[in-house]
Amino acid sequence: MQRNRGSLIIVCAGLSLAGCVTSHVEDDRESVTGLSDDESVVIMAKSYHQGNETESDYIACIEKALRSGSRGIKVVPHQQFVDSLFPWFEPRTAPADTKGLPTLMQRPGVKQAVDNMGVRYIVWLDGDTERVAEGGSLSCAAGPGGGGCFGFAWWQNDADYEASVWDLDDYETAGTVSADVSGTSFLPALVVPIPLIARAQSHACKGLANHLRSFIVQ
Repeated sequence: MQRNRGSLIIVCAGLSLAGCVTSHVEDDRESVTGLSDDESVVIMAKSYHQGNETESDYIACIEKALRSGSRGIKVVPHQQFVDSLFPWFEPRTAPADTKGLPTLMQRPGVKQAVDNMGVRYIVWLDGDTERVAEGGSLSCAAGPGGGGCFGFAWWQNDADYEASVWDLDDYETAGTVSADVSGTSFLPALVVPIPLIARAQSHACKGLANHLRSFIVQ
């Protein structure tokens, strides 16, 4: 098992740009990976927190980021994969771990559908973005001579996501990639509010996708 820790990145942009973002991405490898030109991956959502699923827009962001650029890889759309293998990857029937993969792949039509799409890896995403703190005070008022807002407010969003990579060649977990991003946004106001937004989820998407692509392709 090999753990590669990504660098800790802290970005606090200027007043006209954004808030402050702290980003940490790392992987924990269990086996050697690789991806040929005719092979692809699919991104799936793990259920969590009383049946909710990882946000669909985050999955779409990861899919797009993995495909993009000169190092882009093939990604089968999530819904296409689920529909092609109905009902085996619906939330209630999807395998909970790799132990059930050999039996699943022996079911009529399952392996053929996977092979037709060229899927080598299933990437299970788990996590969410939550507001964990906020403070400050901001008030706005209007009067005969005009109006405006005065004060200062801030809030912190944490985006924590983990991707578990299943290798369909040997029915084992290849490892995990995780992203932990904290973003603090600010809203100062002296007549006119100036939002300085730290997009924690967007940073978590880009960081996780870049590291995940390197993890799979090597």
